[in-house]
Amino acid sequence: AWGKTPVRCADTPGFIVNRVARPFYAEALRLYEERVADPATIDAVLRECGGFKMGPFELTDLIGQDVNEAVTRSVWESFFQDPKFTPSLAQRRLVESRRLGRKSGQGWYAYGDDVPRAEPHTAPAEKAPASVTVHGDLFPADALPGLIGTAGVRVGRGQGVPSYPGFIELPGGARLALADGTAPDAAAEPTIHFDLALDYRAATRIALSPSSRVSEQALKEAIGLFQALGKKVSVIGHAPGMIVARTVWMLVDFALDAVGREVAHAEDVDTAMRLGVNYPLGPLEWGRRLTAYRVAEALDVLHDEYPTGRYAPSQALRRQAVREEYS
Repeated sequence: AWGKTPVRCADTPGFIVNRVARPFYAEALRLYEERVADPATIDAVLRECGGFKMGPFELTDLIGQDVNEAVTRSVWESFFQDPKFTPSLAQRRLVESRRLGRKSGQGWYAYGDDVPRAEPHTAPAEKAPASVTVHGDLFPADALPGLIGTAGVRVGRGQGVPSYPGFIELPGGARLALADGTAPDAAAEPTIHFDLALDYRAATRIALSPSSRVSEQALKEAIGLFQALGKKVSVIGHAPGMIVARTVWMLVDFALDAVGREVAHAEDVDTAMRLGVNYPLGPLEWGRRLTAYRVAEALDVLHDEYPTGRYAPSQALRRQAVREEYS
């Protein structure tokens, strides 16, 4: 009668949405605490590249920092302080200073009639390279070679056996590679990681994270290449897993874990996340697009980078990955 779509859920801490959505806030806060990017840039990348309707900083300002932090702390304590649910010290300090968001006039952002909107970091215009060479399989960014060619940049194909993960070789020799959980400096070659997009055709912004071995000229080539595709570019600090990819991998893991523990059926989890918090895709659908095998592989790499248990793939994700690998 209210025009709502009900779903069934077990009586468990956080039910569906408040349990599965924790990484959407937690990963953004972790990236901020690591000084990878500022709140406006993280929000913009998740909106304009990831397809989310609001970024986590603007959304928690709307919800109320005290309310969001209390939910996070409650779920964390209910799961006996499981590191996957660890609250943010930065958010706790915001609450303690009574910067609660829109309702107090100040949260991550300032509010008021005369307060200018915080702008994300956007790189200045650069010239696109005349040509690039694609090596291997860019899945799930396989739309990029076609988009690059349509933009007037010549696209060559590398010789040899196709491999995953592939990369785009820039004229100067630096590599553009999709975020895979490793830090940019882990590669032997100068590497610039680019973020996962919901849809590379529709995305209006892309985040880049260059290794310390990448030259200024190579970074300009990468920026110019994505600008030629009609994208705004945000250059961020060293971030294993970037912004969108890291967030989505964790959402997939949390959703599969909830299904594996019979919190709710898979269809109900996706329905709750799409209709309850307006996600562009249900996390389980996103997981099918990316494949559980590759999500588990990426989280294993992140777990090596941060060996706290926070990024260790759930048993449900590992089981799904095995099923997919041998099906």
